[in-house]
Amino acid sequence: MGTTIATNALLERKGERTLLLITRGFGDALRIGYQARPRIFAKHIVKPDMLYERVVEVDERVRADGTVERALDLAAVRSELARAKADGIRAVAVVLMHAYRYSEHERRLAALARELGFPQVSASHEVSPLIKLVGRGDTTVVDSYLSPILRRYMAQVADELNAGMPQNARLMFMMSSGGLTAAELFRGKDAILSGPAGGVVGMAETGRQAGFARLIGFDMGGTSTDVSHFAGDHERTFETEVAGVRMRAPMMLIHTVAAGGGSVLHFDGARFRVGPDSAGANPGRNATGAAGRSPSPTPMSWSASCFPIFFPRYLDRDRTSRSTPAQWVKPSRRWPKTWATGGRPKRSPTASSKSRSRTWRTRSRKSRSSAVTT
Repeated sequence: MGTTIATNALLERKGERTLLLITRGFGDALRIGYQARPRIFAKHIVKPDMLYERVVEVDERVRADGTVERALDLAAVRSELARAKADGIRAVAVVLMHAYRYSEHERRLAALARELGFPQVSASHEVSPLIKLVGRGDTTVVDSYLSPILRRYMAQVADELNAGMPQNARLMFMMSSGGLTAAELFRGKDAILSGPAGGVVGMAETGRQAGFARLIGFDMGGTSTDVSHFAGDHERTFETEVAGVRMRAPMMLIHTVAAGGGSVLHFDGARFRVGPDSAGANPGRNATGAAGRSPSPTPMSWSASCFPIFFPRYLDRDRTSRSTPAQWVKPSRRWPKTWATGGRPKRSPTASSKSRSRTWRTRSRKSRSSAVTT
């Protein structure tokens, strides 16, 4: 089976509280990342939030050739771990320099964290034993952040299925790469696109049966929307970014955005913002009759400015209107209020648009006259 539990937790930033243990001097390495600037001329740069809550710089250092330059100080780390556990942190990500090849210090730190009772400990040499600190560290943090939620979900599913499953049946989950793995081996880093990957596999098979070899997939759920492409072979990538989080693990080439049918609509006094939080399936959206969070973008658009006849019958218009703040629903100058109640808009331009049109024509005539005179 496939699941979107990890995808949704990552998009909504609802994973486990995580502590990052990293070599001293590199506490901000993951925040700096690769110094990539997608919008090079942007004056206001908004960086994504880090998944880890706290950073502890460990007094240790191993060189690239394996030489121990600074021995590991376990006593200092023990006190920091105890303080984090007392504050309610239950997940630890261990990322040390050159640990992909020389992992002894990471092993000792992971053993210490488990000894102190942390239920989730992810070490980079186990999660992503590859060169490059940033990619290895990002993947380890993702694994530590999502694995506890995934483990609880799998336990719940297994308990529900055990009642009706044969004794020799095995519960398997789809990984982000499109392959299957046993439930006990399913980890957070492999579950980011578990649900969407199943959609891509199903889309390819459905298209094959229908006689199509080239397909574009649009998979809109309650929390996210996933777009994919198929041209005869499943496209995969090894390094990707989902919801502003970099990770290094094999997965389907899928573009995911945090906007779905149940995404909650926010208004900050100046503009609307959709998501990333979602009303979820339980209790769900107010518009469907559930006593859930509202409003979400679909019923809001319907009640404010769109034709009701184009929306599903099961959406409860009255319930949506009652749960929508009055200041959110304001008729636009261009479309009359009757459109929101089912009437067709009159497409005649408003007085302000007529005035703007006359001003533009006057300026155009003046410009042409000036050009002729010159």
